[in-house]
Amino acid sequence: MSLTHLFPRFDEEAPRPVIDEAALRAEVRGFVRGEIERGTIRPGRQTWTTFDRDFSRSCAAAGYIAMTWPRAFGGHERSLFERYVVCEELLAVGAPQGAHWIADRQSGPQIMRNGTDAVKRAILPRIAAGECTIGIGMSEPDSGSDLSSIRTRADKVDGGYRVYGRKVWTTNAQHADYVIALCRTAPGTEDRYAGLSQLVVPMRGDGITVRPLRDLRGEDELNEITFDGAFVPEDHLLGAEGDGWKLVNEELAFERSGPDRFLSTFGLLSVMAELAGRDPDRFAAMEIGRLTGRLTAIRQLSLLINRRLAAGRTVGALAPIMKDLGTALEQEIPEVARRILDIRPFDEGEATRGALATAILSAPSFSLRGGTREILKGIIAREMGLR
Repeated sequence: MSLTHLFPRFDEEAPRPVIDEAALRAEVRGFVRGEIERGTIRPGRQTWTTFDRDFSRSCAAAGYIAMTWPRAFGGHERSLFERYVVCEELLAVGAPQGAHWIADRQSGPQIMRNGTDAVKRAILPRIAAGECTIGIGMSEPDSGSDLSSIRTRADKVDGGYRVYGRKVWTTNAQHADYVIALCRTAPGTEDRYAGLSQLVVPMRGDGITVRPLRDLRGEDELNEITFDGAFVPEDHLLGAEGDGWKLVNEELAFERSGPDRFLSTFGLLSVMAELAGRDPDRFAAMEIGRLTGRLTAIRQLSLLINRRLAAGRTVGALAPIMKDLGTALEQEIPEVARRILDIRPFDEGEATRGALATAILSAPSFSLRGGTREILKGIIAREMGLR
């Protein structure tokens, strides 16, 4: 069976913007060096989900948040490719972007496309300034990646909605100013995707409880949220009632296709290459070369999706394919490192050991966040007409 229809020719896409890429990378690397000297970035010991408000403010001051947004909302009106370059450089060193990453990557653009004027004015400039954190309220304890089966409901009341239900795996929910929650605003029908809506839920009101879910690293980045009648103003509805499924799928294209889906353990791959040196043994050369080749291919696919999104085109199965390939690579890097590095990962006091330990303990979540492998493969099969 031919899969060529899933991978259009690169020259069919919008051309890459003409920018001085080398100069931009040099600028970002200078910024990174300064943050490493300040101790804000600890290469290999953090991930892009690590929360650090001060670092987000530094990124905002440097113009690295809301790069593609209109200036009216605090943005910089730069190209998606320029944003991609900046993201690559920050992800490669494991910069702690958890205070702004989700808001910049998907929530802000979602609000810009589908939010009311009042919500845009209230939230978007704060995101651009590194002052607003937004969480993803999609998954639920009894639904997993099957979002069509969610039970969280939003009941219409005077002036807005009352939200009841639970969301799970919400990154940095304990710090979030808002959560974009997928809710049922109408009873289910034979069409299981009908009656779903997205609400921008303020997290500082009554009727909201956040419970940490501690991971293998001992971190509490992931959380469960319980809504018990939390009030949401009516102008915090995104789009129209019933648009939720369409909006979620638009949002997931951004969530699943960026460099954060294959660079989470890049720092460890760099460490392996440095330790192997210019004359590595045959086994190390083969393993590092294989990983690097896969990384290069996945990056090209991610860039292709980036160009399609910049041109306003749909990406279909490309985003879940890239996410599945990328997270599989992220998980394999620490396994290869365990085989070829002669170090004990959990010994204290040495940066390389710390990088290996962080990658080992973080890796199990990579194939869960953004959609499990099983769900992604079902989506790909549907796009191919196989289900």
